[in-house]
Amino acid sequence: MLSHFGRALRALAAVAALSAALAPASAHEGHDHGEQPAVSTGALPRGEADSDIFEIVAVVRGDHLEIHLDRFATNEPVTGAVLEVETPGGSATATENGDGTYRLPAPWLAKNGRTDLIFTVTVGDATDILPMTIQTAREAAQSAVQGDASAHGEHIGKASFLPALGGLLAGTLLTAIALRGKRAAAIVVLLAALTGVRGTKAHEGHGHEEDKAQVAISAVSGERAQRLPDGTVFVPKTVQRIFALRTLVAEQAKHRKVTELPGRIIPDPNASGYVQSAVGGRLSAPPEGFPRLGTRVKQGDILGYVTPPIQAIDISDMRQRQGELDQQISIVERRFARYEQLAPSGAISRTQLEDTRLELEGLRERRASIEKSRREPEPLIAPVAGVIAEGSAVAGQIVQPSSIVFNIIDPARLWVEALSFENIEPSQGARASTYTGRNYDLIYRGTGFADRSQSVPVHFAVTGDTAGLRAGQFLTVLAGTDETKEGLAVPRSSVVRGSNGQDFVYEHVAPERFMARSVRTEPLDGDRVLIVSGFAPGKRIVSQGADLLDHVR
Repeated sequence: MLSHFGRALRALAAVAALSAALAPASAHEGHDHGEQPAVSTGALPRGEADSDIFEIVAVVRGDHLEIHLDRFATNEPVTGAVLEVETPGGSATATENGDGTYRLPAPWLAKNGRTDLIFTVTVGDATDILPMTIQTAREAAQSAVQGDASAHGEHIGKASFLPALGGLLAGTLLTAIALRGKRAAAIVVLLAALTGVRGTKAHEGHGHEEDKAQVAISAVSGERAQRLPDGTVFVPKTVQRIFALRTLVAEQAKHRKVTELPGRIIPDPNASGYVQSAVGGRLSAPPEGFPRLGTRVKQGDILGYVTPPIQAIDISDMRQRQGELDQQISIVERRFARYEQLAPSGAISRTQLEDTRLELEGLRERRASIEKSRREPEPLIAPVAGVIAEGSAVAGQIVQPSSIVFNIIDPARLWVEALSFENIEPSQGARASTYTGRNYDLIYRGTGFADRSQSVPVHFAVTGDTAGLRAGQFLTVLAGTDETKEGLAVPRSSVVRGSNGQDFVYEHVAPERFMARSVRTEPLDGDRVLIVSGFAPGKRIVSQGADLLDHVR
């Protein structure tokens, strides 16, 4: 009898131990806290609404609403609008702050956790009605706590199942050994009770402080831009104002294909010129000095002098020639004096007298020119009006014949020389883009007929303002062709290049949310690119401030 009792007691103890061990573990694993509320992207409760014309975000700030009103397509703040709001307290009109934001007193927010509003927006002739719902953080937290309490009740029911099962097994075993003795029955009952009590205590000891902490931290501190776990970028309207974010609605259309050519700035050949020396000699400055770089000069201005050097043999020849001329001048002067005395008496004709006088004047001019050539330098005269682009004149410098002393360029008349590997005549015009992103309109002037390093030079004239350009500056020429291609034309500032070299743009998916989309682009013109894949037409794309969104973490 004792042996049967011992075996039954050991079996019952094993069952009770198994029930006691599984009860708390199963209770924790079966505990379901329910779906946690989504983490708020801002510390302040807000509501948003949009239509085809306007976009509204209302932020709860204490006892009033801060309302941001923007254009739906461009994200530009709307000023001068009339906002009439149907509230739980009746109809009210928001006051404008002057920067696209409006203020509306909202004492009824403290009474209701969920508030339904209807905005009537009037801007000029446009009127739109936008419904909105604002749910405060207080009600959201209470809903989360109530949901957790319901899950906690379900958890208690599930956790009590295993202890009951242990008691059932104990009762079955008790019936089997009832005939063996009352002491065994008492022990079995005690073990079963202890099993149930332990399972219950194990669950009662499980606290929900962690769940309460999760609800407490469900709001993110501060109105700041941040990248959310789903990949979107949350940017409050206040930050969008700082970033100056602008959008556009991408439209599918056909655009003329553009050929990209390397080019450089050259001066207009009809508005530029070189100042060169015709003879070799020594430079000397005019009375006002040599012109500095960037100095504006007029056509005909004297920019310097070149004094040719005279060799010793040249001086000897010139002196010999001067002596011969002086001798001839002396002979002709005496002849002319005699003729003047004889002319009145008629011994000498008036014609002989005039010929002698003319001969004397010619000899004197030849004598003066030789003397002048020894002393007078060659003036350097500006051939065109413009500014001094290049010049290295120094007083006393020796220059050779045909040396370029100054280069004069008219900065308002510049050309672009591009190199093409095929013969093109851009009938659709062209644009030039510098490394800083500035663009200039070009007019086609002509294409060379001779190859230059396996390429053909193509000349364009810069139209409009030429500020920021200088001769020799390299740039990119985008010449339009007759070939067309279909895609979405967006500004170059919309495209951001990632660390992996992939181009992507930001889609404005919600009033305060943006999503990055990988795209494939091709150059279109000076300030636009063509999205050929990766983005659907009709959606809003960030056209200004995309690089700032890329830095949000």
